[in-house]
Amino acid sequence: MSAPIANLLLLAPLAAVISYYDVRYRRIPNSFVLATLVSGLAINVAFGGWSGAVASLEGCGFAFVLMFVLHIFGAMGAGDVKLFAAIGSVTGAHLVLPMFFIVMMVGLILAVYSMIRANAVRATMIRVVQIFVGFLPGWTIPRFELPRDQRHTIPYGIAITIGSLIATAAFRA
Repeated sequence: MSAPIANLLLLAPLAAVISYYDVRYRRIPNSFVLATLVSGLAINVAFGGWSGAVASLEGCGFAFVLMFVLHIFGAMGAGDVKLFAAIGSVTGAHLVLPMFFIVMMVGLILAVYSMIRANAVRATMIRVVQIFVGFLPGWTIPRFELPRDQRHTIPYGIAITIGSLIATAAFRA
């Protein structure tokens, strides 16, 4: 068995379990994230020795930084940041950036679906414009409260796990 196959065998059931928990409870249990982190490190050590361990830790750190920036702006929950970092330990640093872009595309698809389903296209587009205006000199980026209605939020664990599966299959298998 190769490392990419082992990674896919770890990530596939993880995607199912995390997706269920994120949709049902809107949270990702830390025990799943920790198990993913430890398993990713173990797989990389088993297949790559010390260089595998380094690649795993670099992947974890790089993935954490990418998602933490989004968390600072209120675009991502802390559980999503931890999950992406743990998956980064599975895939290694070299796959984090392409995986990040694929996760963002899957997230975009989920966002459009959620926006249409909640009949919130106009309100969402107004908020998007406010965010972009906030990047202009002299303006501040608004921080929005989380909506009480769960239909107006996205269980991003789905995007993270599906995007990581796609990236692992496309770039490593």
